[in-house]
Amino acid sequence: MERLQKVISNSGYCSRRKAEELIKNGKVIVNDIVVTEMGYKVNGNDKILVEGKMISYDEKEYYLLYKPRGIITSTKDEKNRKTVVDLIKTNKRIYPIGRLDYDTSGILLLTNDGELTNLLIHPRNKVDKVYIAKIKGILTKEENLKLTNGVIIDGVKTSKAKVKLKKIDKKNLTSIVEITIHEGKNHQVKKMFETLNHEVIKLKREKFDFLDLTGLKPGEYRKLNIKEVKKLYSNVNKVSSS
Repeated sequence: MERLQKVISNSGYCSRRKAEELIKNGKVIVNDIVVTEMGYKVNGNDKILVEGKMISYDEKEYYLLYKPRGIITSTKDEKNRKTVVDLIKTNKRIYPIGRLDYDTSGILLLTNDGELTNLLIHPRNKVDKVYIAKIKGILTKEENLKLTNGVIIDGVKTSKAKVKLKKIDKKNLTSIVEITIHEGKNHQVKKMFETLNHEVIKLKREKFDFLDLTGLKPGEYRKLNIKEVKKLYSNVNKVSSS
């Protein structure tokens, strides 16, 4: 059993706040009865109409995938290339939370929980994402500081980041850098290094919030357990309410 407003939000119809407003205004019907009670709970057998439209109540699934390079972060691809959804065996209509570039590997979450997706990708909730980047050139202390304080990409300054130089290769003139960001701008990490004239040769996302890739090889995945899902909700709710 779940609260009605959460079920409406999870269906993708609207946000939870909007769902509460619709319930309050008598726009939601459950089993042919108008419901205005905010704590009302429903299950998978209930017939729910929102503003005259039927919504689906689907059991939620949560997956952690070690995305390999060369896979599209999408539910389908017009060029019929393999997508991250193709790697997971489920009959549910899941989708990725955020995205990783075609040539980027690492941790990716997939679900059919619309509410959690919106919480995790919203910039105000500051979900940490840790990347390991192999770049051309040797990253200097001055450049490290610039990345930490934010650089201008696409006309907008990035938020502060955590940057750690892990290794340098003076012979081949490359650096291995760990960078932690909480934004999700398109190609953000690559563009951040490009502002300093460092091309990203290889990029991997190692962590998403508290989750990592322990025990997984590229292309492998596992289901998140209920404790992990609750912790994700708890972490973003703490930030959004502070």
